[in-house]
Amino acid sequence: MTPLPAREKRLYPPIKPYEHGMLEAGDGNLVYWETCGNPRGKPAVVLHGGPGSGCTEWHRRLFDPTAYRVVLFDQRNCGRSRPHAGDPDIGLTSNNTANLVADIELLREHLDIDRWLVLGGSWGCTLALAYAEQHANRVSELVLFGVTTGRRAEFDWLFRGGVAVFFPNQWERLLGNLPDAERDGDKRRPGRRPMRSPRGLRTRGSLWLSRAS
Repeated sequence: MTPLPAREKRLYPPIKPYEHGMLEAGDGNLVYWETCGNPRGKPAVVLHGGPGSGCTEWHRRLFDPTAYRVVLFDQRNCGRSRPHAGDPDIGLTSNNTANLVADIELLREHLDIDRWLVLGGSWGCTLALAYAEQHANRVSELVLFGVTTGRRAEFDWLFRGGVAVFFPNQWERLLGNLPDAERDGDKRRPGRRPMRSPRGLRTRGSLWLSRAS
């Protein structure tokens, strides 16, 4: 038998959702959600990074499935939620922190959960902190990794070339979708910039965020 990689040994076995759906979040947004583990277990919600990536099977395996009712969802315009940011005709005006926090609270109410553990990494950490500030009475615990708070220095590290030394190929692909005159500027809002292909820059931006986060 081939031994599991060290990272796999630290995770719980793969599981499948026992329930999933699309939550109407307003402004024409449908937010994909799923629940895994023990339906009577301790509620926990996962806030993925990016912004722009989505939840994965890996996130399901962070919790003991016999002890936790694990809630995962793809933030608006990400992953399996609709409409998707990769569609060049979709505006992202309503995709802001206030609405993302409201989406989390709407999902909690939809699932009839009183309080839950909130886990977030990278951008998900920032969103978890914002949610906890506004809804402290609904948060039983905070578990944060890849901690970031949205400071300018952190944006410089991610989007102005700092971390690019570790992921040069991904950085070059992102730059390849920017007009020449903008390649030395701010890469924080790839979905707002001109694209050389219909989905190009938004897709590259999401890939960069997923890798760098």
